[in-house]
Amino acid sequence: MFKTRLISGILLVAAALLTIISGNYVLLFTLACVSVIGMNELYHAMKVREEKLNLLELAGYAGAAVYYAAAFADFERYGTMAIIGALVLIMFVYVFSYPKYDANQVMAAYFGFLYVAVMLSFILLTRNLEGGQFIVWLIFFCSWGCDTCAYCVGMLIGKHKMAPVLSPKKSVEGAVGGVAGAALLGVIYAAATDGKMAEYALICAVGALISMVGDLAASAIKRNQGIKDYGKLIPGHGGILDRFDSVIFTAPVIYYLAKMVLGI
Repeated sequence: MFKTRLISGILLVAAALLTIISGNYVLLFTLACVSVIGMNELYHAMKVREEKLNLLELAGYAGAAVYYAAAFADFERYGTMAIIGALVLIMFVYVFSYPKYDANQVMAAYFGFLYVAVMLSFILLTRNLEGGQFIVWLIFFCSWGCDTCAYCVGMLIGKHKMAPVLSPKKSVEGAVGGVAGAALLGVIYAAATDGKMAEYALICAVGALISMVGDLAASAIKRNQGIKDYGKLIPGHGGILDRFDSVIFTAPVIYYLAKMVLGI
């Protein structure tokens, strides 16, 4: 299992490097595909899709496609319009096919659009900022980096449970180590790229805190729905949402922190 997980992790990092360095349409298409796969996983978990592909699910995917096109064209001008448009489209399906879908399915369909597609789109939006080809990597330092550091510190000295009911293996010591490790990664990265050390450390530390919320939130949904993993797409890791649960939360946080702290 460890070997499978390691190989999958290396391939995942390689794919991230290729698409993010390429940017532009390559990153747009990749994120759109990842979002649709992630939405599909969540729709299965939340019972939006019972058996076959349905109209409500398709409305969520259509909303994601339109949103990505709008965000890529001009997020500030068209982003909010597309988010509202997705809600209108999903409610249109709900109203004119009533009573085929219940309110819980409708809310889950829109939640999936916001939680996966909109949140992940901030990787693209961060990449498109001034200096974004460097800043975008902070998203992964404070999510995957925090996760790795927290795991190592927790295994070594972890004693106090952080969320004993939801995730009994996570410790307070591990959380502190994860935040400190992410901040250190930010400093090292700033030194390597001639960035602002204090600012990068702050951004990574805050992002790491938020990443833990994202990780625990995904775990809470799985527990509520009685599933172990969202999918089996990535051997040793599970589904897209199992690997990107923390990135989903950190991407928008890093985008706005970069604008505020770095003055972009």
